[in-house]
Amino acid sequence: MTGVVGELDAAGITGNRLRADYVYCRALHARHGRTYYTATRVLPPGRRPAVHALYGFARWVDDIVDEPPPGTTAAALHERLDAVEAGLALALSGGAAADPALRALADTARRYRLPDDYFTAFMASMRMDLTVTYYTDLAHLRSYMYGSAAVIGLQVLPVLGTVVPREEAAPHAAALGEAFQLTNFLRDVAEDLARGRVYLPADVLAEHGVDRGLLERCRRARAADPRVRRAVAAMVEVNEDFYRRARPGIAMLSPVARPCVATAFRLYRAILEEIRAADHDVWSTRHRVSDTRKAVAAVPALARSLLARSVPRPRGPERGAHLWRTES
Repeated sequence: MTGVVGELDAAGITGNRLRADYVYCRALHARHGRTYYTATRVLPPGRRPAVHALYGFARWVDDIVDEPPPGTTAAALHERLDAVEAGLALALSGGAAADPALRALADTARRYRLPDDYFTAFMASMRMDLTVTYYTDLAHLRSYMYGSAAVIGLQVLPVLGTVVPREEAAPHAAALGEAFQLTNFLRDVAEDLARGRVYLPADVLAEHGVDRGLLERCRRARAADPRVRRAVAAMVEVNEDFYRRARPGIAMLSPVARPCVATAFRLYRAILEEIRAADHDVWSTRHRVSDTRKAVAAVPALARSLLARSVPRPRGPERGAHLWRTES
């Protein structure tokens, strides 16, 4: 597969500092988003750097919120996000930001004409993580997931390109972002609880006789309670509904992008299969897709992507994508 230099060349990214900024985001993606990073390797080289920049920025901000140095106060975290937002506004307006993730993000936003509103919504959700410790119902949770997940799908959509008007594909892209995040919430219940947050809706938990105290006992014992298993099972079905809503959007993507998204779709849903196979125990282990299974999914997808790239190229650009010449 094409290495980082080939990806940057294919994307037309020039300038040593900007190229280094994209390399920084690529490393963040590879380290923290292994499942989606595997799927991204199936994309044409010229489209990968933008995905790395979008993911790298999101991961960078998320780490500020989720992995602060010991002893960091809530006030200090708010100040840090204030600084990020100021740098983001500066970068998006064409100014010189200090952080590599911001510089790569701003370059991608300009290349693909991404609305500033997407990033405003994302930052609003990151701020929610500093104050909101539970969600009353799915609607409440989705108000958070719009900024933290749905807009990620909307950001990536122009990079992938579509064969239909973008507004037709947008709801499916947003649903896929939510589907991926809800899968993460189910897998990471114990990890999130250790940070003081519960992302499973309170009304679903209550329906199955689960409260925060019971969740804490499960976390300490690293063992599932039957009531918690039933609540997790109910949310797995909710998660499946998001995947069902997202699936039609794959066929709306550029042919060269479909194998990437189909691979990510398959690998993330496989995490739900692992949770089911464990009888909805999310406490004794962190469910993940094996490297072997990732390879089994990625190799045929790469073949499909190469085949799609080999067909005669249209004379004009696809909706929302760079000209085809950038992907050679």
